[in-house]
Amino acid sequence: MAGSDALKAHVESGLTTVAHCWAITRRDGVTFGFTDHDADLTFEGISFRAETGLTAHALSQSTGLSVDNTEALGALSAAAVREDEIEQGRFDEAEVRAWLVNWADVSERWLQFRGTIGEITRTDGTFRAELRGLTEALNRPLGRVYQRPCTAVLGDAACGFDVTAPGFFYTLPAEVIEDMRVFGWDSSLGFDEGWFTRGRLEVRAGAANGLWGTIKNDRIENGRRVIELWEPIRGEVGVGTQVRLIAGCDKRLETCRLKFDNLLNFRGFPDIPGEDWLMAVPRSGGLNEGGSRR
Repeated sequence: MAGSDALKAHVESGLTTVAHCWAITRRDGVTFGFTDHDADLTFEGISFRAETGLTAHALSQSTGLSVDNTEALGALSAAAVREDEIEQGRFDEAEVRAWLVNWADVSERWLQFRGTIGEITRTDGTFRAELRGLTEALNRPLGRVYQRPCTAVLGDAACGFDVTAPGFFYTLPAEVIEDMRVFGWDSSLGFDEGWFTRGRLEVRAGAANGLWGTIKNDRIENGRRVIELWEPIRGEVGVGTQVRLIAGCDKRLETCRLKFDNLLNFRGFPDIPGEDWLMAVPRSGGLNEGGSRR
């Protein structure tokens, strides 16, 4: 008998021993297990802990394509969900699964919900996480934007460029750090000024491992490389921590062709006429042979 069928038979018996279990899997692969039972439960290689204090509102599920949203509530603790990790965005869009389980025989269980974490709010040592169903992805607008700059993100599937190609990234220990937003080195690192502007700085080790920031400015001051981010890294980065610099792209056709040699994958429309062209009228003194206006 399948686990869900066995659980159904158990519930229909009238004397039940059921509990709820939740598994949260972050995008970095770290998994947390929670249960409202008074003892820990284990199945599917996950230990569901009872002392975390996580609870969830009743699941709101329906047929069709409507989004099934609910909420999870819990206490912030160093052993489970930490406030600094929420601040760092480590739980953003994490996968959530929820089961109804016979705690006397965990092989009898039913997967009630599967989705992702949406908005997370924190107050007075607790957190409230919005849970979004699988149909949430169907609620996002899709399509291409007709504009001059490229709409792809450097290195994504649409762009197709390998950002780990030699000359387009550099991994080194951090030397000078100011407010987790400005990073400096005592040499130019061998790259032209501005090479990393609009690129990324990724933390590769330590407490902030996996976090990254977008590079606002890349300049050379008296032979010293200075990388300034738009926002501070939301974690502690110490001197000597390995970071990686990835080249930036300003989305222009010329940059795609000359810097990355990736013109075939350019996702912009550089030849779209501007608004002035739409308002243009024939002129008696002009050349009106039907040719290009450019």
